[in-house]
Amino acid sequence: MTDLFEGYEAAPSRRGHDEMFDRFGRPRDTYGIIHDTLQPQTTDDLQARTEALSRAYRDRGVTFALSGEERPFPLDLVPRIIGPAEWARLEAGIVQRVQALEMFLDDVYGEGQVLEDGVVPRRLVHSSPHFHRQVYGLRPGGGVHIHVAGIDLIRDQEGELRVLEDNLRSPSGVSYVMENRRVMAQVFPELFRAQSVAPVDDYPRHLLRALQSCAPWAREPRIVVLTPGVHNSAYFEHALLARLMGVDLVEGRDIICRDDVAYVRTTAGEERVDVVFRRIDDDYLDPLQFRPDSILGVAGLVHAARAGNVSIANAVGNGVADDKLMYSYVPDIIEYYLGEPPILKNVETHRLGDPDARSHVLSHLDEMVVKPVDGSGGYGLVFGPTASDEELASCRADIEADPRSWIAQPVVTLSTAPTLVEGRLRPRHLDLRPFAINDGEKVWVLPGGLTRVALPEGSLVVNSSQGGGSKDTWVLEPARPPAPAPPPPPAPAVEPERHDTAPVPLQFGPADEHERLHQQQLQQQQEGPPWPGDSSGGGPC
Repeated sequence: MTDLFEGYEAAPSRRGHDEMFDRFGRPRDTYGIIHDTLQPQTTDDLQARTEALSRAYRDRGVTFALSGEERPFPLDLVPRIIGPAEWARLEAGIVQRVQALEMFLDDVYGEGQVLEDGVVPRRLVHSSPHFHRQVYGLRPGGGVHIHVAGIDLIRDQEGELRVLEDNLRSPSGVSYVMENRRVMAQVFPELFRAQSVAPVDDYPRHLLRALQSCAPWAREPRIVVLTPGVHNSAYFEHALLARLMGVDLVEGRDIICRDDVAYVRTTAGEERVDVVFRRIDDDYLDPLQFRPDSILGVAGLVHAARAGNVSIANAVGNGVADDKLMYSYVPDIIEYYLGEPPILKNVETHRLGDPDARSHVLSHLDEMVVKPVDGSGGYGLVFGPTASDEELASCRADIEADPRSWIAQPVVTLSTAPTLVEGRLRPRHLDLRPFAINDGEKVWVLPGGLTRVALPEGSLVVNSSQGGGSKDTWVLEPARPPAPAPPPPPAPAVEPERHDTAPVPLQFGPADEHERLHQQQLQQQQEGPPWPGDSSGGGPC
């Protein structure tokens, strides 16, 4: 039998941090059970499970659009594991970061005290293409700007997890977190038996509660998920979240605004909308305020929000807090608002608007990663060590022409983890995107997150839009002390002999729920259909 880990020691993980093995090649404590379970497996075993996994994803339509082609979202069989102590620190750091960024957004779209105090340069905020004066002074429903955040993290060579990027507009990927777990439990159930893993299926309930809490006034608010449509690369996620929350999935043409009130067209007529969970970029959200040629958005939606008749989640204008230049100020923002040092560190970042920093970067361009401030999805990055002379020259010219639009970071060797490649486990680089939900009272962090894997050997670009894959991310739950032994049962009382048995009322508990519903359906069939015209409400037309 071939060892699936054969040849793993020769991998580049020795120059960085490997999630499963320490520098002596020993499995880390958190990975002991997984390692021992995988080692006796054969290549054929894992290949069969991989095929079962891909088949399950195709059957459920769990796909991602890459270069215009829909394909199953690649999921690796080896999970990424985070121990309870490390997760507790991560969770606290993410909560701290989201709270501070929430306060920052409320400030820059309000009094602007952080600008007055010089913590963040005023010109930096006001020159950002994501600072929208159209929503200046607009207090979002529930006072919340960031309902959902995705914080990208990487582990550096020393093993420390650092924040690489904040995503506060419409972070995607959580649907793959839930689907990864569901499919892994089907395909590899023995991995779950020996250890307790924090569940991830509670996300829709937390999201729904956060959206309900920001409704302007309705006790039972009508919530919709606004999608750009079936051609959007994250359409699967939009549809899944709407279904799991039990709300409508709509496109811009399904909603109209009249007299500063938003309505959704349904089979039962127009119905008022209280909360729009939008998955459309600001520029396309409202053609009356932003791009007039947008056919994806809803004309008048921002006016309706300003009138207090509808809430938009996430709030318009959040992008001013998550561009790559503002990211470099987040540690100061945390200290300014919360009076405490950041729990999670940033990656060192050079602001190229500073002449000294720009000069340093230009003289070490072949050692840097240069990123466009407004870029996303891994597009526009220049990796100095692998860039050609022509690419470096072009990058230099771009920086000199518009330094405000670029930042530079030293190359960080991302950590690796065993990933199944052509029948063997090979080290591949990865990152982590945990998701946080803010309901205005508490920031809740989904245990785990989306681990993205760069599948080509040596690649540091993990983005799904660049052909990356994913791993199921496990947060191990703390070991629980053994329960005390139950007291011995009392001796059974001697029942007097009974001749008449009293009737026992039929009661339905949770285990009988299915049978109860079945009986109700049979009863309704016997009673005939409901009254003509009876309707339980309509969905979107």
